[in-house]
Amino acid sequence: MNILITGGTGLVGKAIFQGLEQGGHSVAVLTRNKKTAHVPSYYWNVEEGVLDQAAIEYADIIIHLAGENISNKMWSKVQKKIIIDSRVKTTELLFNALQNKKKKLKAFISASAIGYYGTYNSDRLLKEEDRPGSDFLAETVVKWEAAVKKINSLGIPVSILRMGVVMSLKGGVLPKMLTPIKLGMGSAIGNGKQWVPWIALSDLAAMFLFVINKDKEEHGAGMHIYNAVAPHHINNKTLMKTLAKSQKKPFFMPALPAFLLKIIYGEMASILLYGTRVSSEKIRKDGFKFEINSIPDLFL
Repeated sequence: MNILITGGTGLVGKAIFQGLEQGGHSVAVLTRNKKTAHVPSYYWNVEEGVLDQAAIEYADIIIHLAGENISNKMWSKVQKKIIIDSRVKTTELLFNALQNKKKKLKAFISASAIGYYGTYNSDRLLKEEDRPGSDFLAETVVKWEAAVKKINSLGIPVSILRMGVVMSLKGGVLPKMLTPIKLGMGSAIGNGKQWVPWIALSDLAAMFLFVINKDKEEHGAGMHIYNAVAPHHINNKTLMKTLAKSQKKPFFMPALPAFLLKIIYGEMASILLYGTRVSSEKIRKDGFKFEINSIPDLFL
């Protein structure tokens, strides 16, 4: 099939792109960079409301990953709007283009985030049917998913993957976490009891492929929402201690105090200081099998 990816040049997008090509699919990306030559690409510019309709006609399936990194900058009023618009307006632009598509899309698969449930500390195991939180991240994800669900109204099967913290030695958050540990300065954050719902990059990429095949087999216009998190639950202190052990480094530094992180990062510190347990039972019951079930498996 012909598969179009938005946000396809990031860490997650590249892993999915590679997996799709290995599976025999034709893959292209939507990009603002007209000079992207290393992969097949089509141009779009959300601020200008521009999207090459040829990209939409090319696609049998769209994987929607585009969105401003939530940790790029401090959460000023302007940055909050950028974070929301980069998700909602990109989706709305796709929705409008899909209404004019000559041949109906076979599936639309969108990234989402566990921020849907809100940022707070709780031992309660959260599932897909649970209510959203009420903070900024929850507001962002609720608006994002609402825009994605509109695409289902076009008779297109839609799947949403609420992603946890993506773990990979190739990039993203894990190398950043390992840097102080390699210097012998590893420590917990805050009280260290906050849960860290996570998923290995390889499993996340495989999950997108799994959902593609599931939508293809069902031949309907259904709606699926899955938590994209590993089945093994771990809190911040145990995570950091496990990472230190993987690097054969000591773990004795005092925890980074919450007040200091709030001074440095402001409201954005919430993504470091708070966390809940999130269940992946639904997608496992549907047949998905995780290859990386625990943090030490990342280093095998």
